Formats: sequence, structure tokens, C-alpha cells
Amino acid sequence: MNAVFSQNSAELSATHAITADDKTAMAALRTIVEPLKGTLQGAAGRPPFDAIMEHVPIPKDVSFETGTVGGISGWWCQPRQANSEHVILHLHGGWFNWGSARAYRNLVGHIAVRAGAVAFIPDYRLAPEHVFPAAVTDVQSCYDGLIERGFARIAVVGDSAGGTLALVLSRLVTERKPAKGVIPVGAVALSPVTDLTLSGQTWKTRAVADPYFTESQARELVRSYLNGADPTDPQASPLFGDLNGLPPIRVHVGDDEVLLDDALRYVARAVDAGVDATVDVWQGMPHGFVSSVGKLAAANQALTAIGAFLARRLDAGMR
Repeated sequence: MNAVFSQNSAELSATHAITADDKTAMAALRTIVEPLKGTLQGAAGRPPFDAIMEHVPIPKDVSFETGTVGGISGWWCQPRQANSEHVILHLHGGWFNWGSARAYRNLVGHIAVRAGAVAFIPDYRLAPEHVFPAAVTDVQSCYDGLIERGFARIAVVGDSAGGTLALVLSRLVTERKPAKGVIPVGAVALSPVTDLTLSGQTWKTRAVADPYFTESQARELVRSYLNGADPTDPQASPLFGDLNGLPPIRVHVGDDEVLLDDALRYVARAVDAGVDATVDVWQGMPHGFVSSVGKLAAANQALTAIGAFLARRLDAGMR
């Protein structure tokens, strides 16, 4: 891993240089995906989005099964070598309108096996059928359901919209102190949408570099989710919440993403609030690059770092 730390924020960010092989692979990927940039919208985007996620390679030594936790259905990812007392709650991405636990099971399996923990992916309700705060309510119910099952060491992970929900959930759980005092041991957010006002500078400065999303597309997806709710509500946009007292947080984001500024601003605010938070910025990488495990060195390295962080946090205080 080639990490170059920012001189102005050495304690909160690291930039990872792109490898020559990854640069070649990304050039090939762009020729395929850029003609479709900004075209996915509403419920019609679900089948093609899930089809993309289903192409993530199946992880070795991980079994999968359906289940229900806290009244929310989803999928369990069970590594062969996993601590039965540890669990990861993974919240899938899809701009609050797309995505499913089934489609994400392979990617989450790669995270689970690296962390040495079982993982559960809930099928939280999606817009436009179910608007804000339905998804937030569902992930809270699922978290409480894990506690009811006896889990005392819970890590929260999410990507894109799921990263948003992971950060929101971490704050809500920490504030309300759930049954048995089980708060998340840590959180990981992959390219989270932290500001649903879409005011980040990189919506402009990365508009060309981002091969997937356009601002007009994102605004329609957010409108569908919020349905008139205030985008600065901390349960919608974690950037505007009280970040004091949060558990350790790790954020990973591509340098070619329109969501780059969402990640940078959130971590800066978290660090200012005294949170153990860092952001890893991966040069030349687009949104969702970790799903290219086995194909991109950046994906492999990011997943290894995520797994190591989760394993440390889940093990903390157990020995």
C-alpha cells in the first residue's frame, strides 16, 4: 500500500496512489460504464443495480442463508472461521432506492471473512414506496434485534446510502443507549452520502471524473427518498448531526467520486468533535470500487484494511 498523508490533516486522512494495473483496468471500465452515466432512476434501476452487485466474486469459506432480525428480513453471511459473539450489521447501498441483501451478500462475505465475524444484511425499506425515515426505523429495529439475539459486540458497516444509514445509526444508538448498553464498537462507511443538500464542492469538481452519477440524477433520487423532509435533518444527513461521543469511524472513498467532499467534511467534523475518525482516499477510484475485489489492487487493499479495523474493534476489551 502506498499511502501519502496530507500535510494539513495528517491525523485524519490518507491518500493511496493508484497502481499502473489499476489505472489500466479503470480506463477499460470507464469505456463500459460512462455511456450509462446518470441513467438509473427510481424502482426501474433496481434490476440492473442488483445485477452489477451479483457479479462480485463469491468469497471462499463463507456460507449464506436468509433470516429475519428485529422483524427485518435479510441475509446472513457466515465465515467458516468466525467468532460467534461478534457480528457486523452491513447496510447496503443504492441511493435509498435500489439494492438488496441478496445482491450484496458476496461483497459483505468478503468483509465478514476478513473481520472474522458473522454479518447480517437487512432488506430495509426502499423509496419511493417507503420514504424517509422508514429506512432509519428499519435499521434501528435490526440493530435492536441483534442485541435481543445476544450479540454484545456489534460493528456497523455501510456503503453509499448504506454508509449514510450506518453513520446515522451509530449516532442514534450512542445517544439513546439501547438495552444492555450495547453501542457499536466501531463503524465503517464506504463513500457515504453525508449531505443530502448536495452542497459538497466535489459535485462540481468531480462531475466529469465520476463515471456513474450526475447531480441531477442524485437530486431526483434524494427527492424520492426525502419526500419533502428537511435534508438537513441529522437522521437524513449525518453531516449535520451531533458527532460527540461516537465510536471509532473509518471512511473509504474514491478520489474520482462526486461524493468525495461528503466523506472529507464528515470526518473533519468528527475529528473536531473528538472522535477517532479517519478517511482513506483512493486515487483514480470511482464509487463502489471495493466491489471489484480480485480485480483491483485498491479494492483488495481497502477490504484488508476494513477487515483489520473491524477485527480490532470487535476484539477490543475481550482479552
